[in-house]
Amino acid sequence: MESEKLGPAPNSLDAIVALIQQLRGEGGCPWDQKQTPQSLSVYLIEEMYELVDAIASGDARAVCEELGDVIFQVLFLVVLFTESGAFDMDHVVRHNIEKMVRRHPHVFGDKKVTSAADVRENWHAIKKEEQKANHCENASLLDSIPASLPALMRSYRVSERAARTGFDWNDLTEVMAKVEEEWAEFKTAASQIRDETSRHVAAVEFGDIIFTLSNVARFVGFHPETALTAAINKFEKRFRYMEQAFMRQGTELEAASRDDMDRAWDTAKENVSSPT
Repeated sequence: MESEKLGPAPNSLDAIVALIQQLRGEGGCPWDQKQTPQSLSVYLIEEMYELVDAIASGDARAVCEELGDVIFQVLFLVVLFTESGAFDMDHVVRHNIEKMVRRHPHVFGDKKVTSAADVRENWHAIKKEEQKANHCENASLLDSIPASLPALMRSYRVSERAARTGFDWNDLTEVMAKVEEEWAEFKTAASQIRDETSRHVAAVEFGDIIFTLSNVARFVGFHPETALTAAINKFEKRFRYMEQAFMRQGTELEAASRDDMDRAWDTAKENVSSPT
């Protein structure tokens, strides 16, 4: 494709918009032409997860590539809504700048803050005022938490918002005691599974454990999603190490005895360090 067909300079976001418009225009791509905001949302989520993986890998080149893919999806959505007459890029940028300025009165106004916690409190207070201004009289603090968030992330956000009202445990000891209580309730429910109804009861109790553990993470000061991701990555690395060890011996992992697996796992634990 000749570069002049793309219009603006390649380092401009306008170049991506021009590219998308060409893909959707006459003589463009049938796949791009049939996309809708609903269909693109799936791809946006996928690209976001790929970006998060790239960030976790520490590979700057991968992050650069995945950022480009995310930006492409975002701009594709802007083009679709521009075509429908709902809004255009100017509306998006202007609205975002106005919101960011409004929510940073300590930078663009006379508000005084002394810590990041102060900033966070101001942010949420301003959001509440915005809801009132928009006549959201029955608005809940939980309204802005996307229902489609992964459950562990959502549990953290829901409990964080609820705690902001004072509806919270007093300290970590109380939360840990609640974990023990929920664990005991789950053990009882699990021992009484006889049918789908009792299995559902056990599942609800299991969910209570996870929800409470997300609060433990909040009290300690880390995000449960980050902690779980690190644990999964650690397991994967050790499992792959174990697989490779059996392959070097000419043995399929599935054919190994449990004792052999346990010994190989212990070796993997010694040789594969935990993430720091």
